[in-house]
Amino acid sequence: MADKQISLPAKLINGGIAGLIGVTCVFPIDLAKTRLQNQQNGQRMYTSMSDCLIKTIRSEGYFGMYRGAAVNLTLVTPEKAIKLAANDFFRYHLSKDGKKLTLLKEMLAGCGAGTCQVIVTTPMEMLKIQLQDAGRIAAQKKLMAAQAQLSSTTSAGAAESVVETRTTATQITRELLRSKGIAGLYKGLGATLLRDVPFSIVYFPLFANLNKLGQKSPDVKAPFYVSFLSGCLAGSTAAVAVNPCDVIKTRLQSLKRGVNEDTYSGILDCTRKIWQKEGPLAFLKGAYCRALVIAPLFGIAQVVYFIGIAEFFLDMVPKRRD
Repeated sequence: MADKQISLPAKLINGGIAGLIGVTCVFPIDLAKTRLQNQQNGQRMYTSMSDCLIKTIRSEGYFGMYRGAAVNLTLVTPEKAIKLAANDFFRYHLSKDGKKLTLLKEMLAGCGAGTCQVIVTTPMEMLKIQLQDAGRIAAQKKLMAAQAQLSSTTSAGAAESVVETRTTATQITRELLRSKGIAGLYKGLGATLLRDVPFSIVYFPLFANLNKLGQKSPDVKAPFYVSFLSGCLAGSTAAVAVNPCDVIKTRLQSLKRGVNEDTYSGILDCTRKIWQKEGPLAFLKGAYCRALVIAPLFGIAQVVYFIGIAEFFLDMVPKRRD
């Protein structure tokens, strides 16, 4: 991609369109990732991504796989728009006389983009995780009640009491604002920065250099399939690289816990308890799910961005005459 200035409205619209398409396609896999990452050694409900999705459909129906999708679809537009626009903004201002950016400057641009996006990412992830994980906690309680019923004839009342009360993102937001103020929505901000900044540092330079391999000359865009494959490869690589940070962030942002599951006071406490009780491999929980989510998400984003769908529609808008 040539480091040239593109209109801000076009960047925002392209980022929004890409985010909406991508989230709609991969959200069920993201739900499986969240539930797998939140599982601790107390009561494991799922053995794999496919097992999680099958059990989710059986217990919650097809649309159960899209719990929390409304939050993502609402906030993914500003999130992706900020990420892509911020990266271009920093790349443009770090370049001198149109010269090729050094790897260090590409990484600095990615760092700036990752830092900017957490303004939207943190509350979005906070709300999404509560809705995604609610089904796992409810299923765990039902399983525990069923086991208790088998061992005792007087536990019928306990089984009946396990009824899931579905909450909405609006209700969660109101409760957090009432009890903790705006800080409640930004719980896990440090962990989100710890994930998103390194992700962007890896993703954007890797994508830019992979995409250049498909360019016949610096002034010509790479074919759309090169942009798509570059986005997929760069996205999945960055996603797996920062997965340990994503596990920590998911655990810290979860407000409710399952049976016999640990609570955490911060990043270091969470890291220590996971390492001691679940082992180092626990930091890779959901890594393949995250790679499967991020790869098409950023592949689609880069195709939309490079095709310039927004530019096409903006060119159709009549220009004001002075």
